[in-house]
Amino acid sequence: MSDQNIPNPEQQLNIELSEEMADGEYANLAIITHSFAEFVIDFVNVMPNVPKAKVKSRIVMTPQHAKRLMRALIDNVKRFEAQHGNIKDQETPAMPFNFGVPPAQA
Repeated sequence: MSDQNIPNPEQQLNIELSEEMADGEYANLAIITHSFAEFVIDFVNVMPNVPKAKVKSRIVMTPQHAKRLMRALIDNVKRFEAQHGNIKDQETPAMPFNFGVPPAQA
């Protein structure tokens, strides 16, 4: 194995964030689907009493990256709750519309 394939902990990754991306997109629904090779997460903003919603962002990742994301979310939720108290689960309202995808958990 060459030295190029071994990660160097001293290397820093320079990540750019454009102005329009920095504003972010609000989403209150995530629809997660997967195949053998990838996970697809669609972030949606559903408005009350509006029977139609658009996908605001779609992220496609490998199963390995999806698992890393899951671990990072678990870690961050634990840290958030340690600082701010438990996040209470709310009852999930029934969605009367069909998004054309199999049921998923968000």
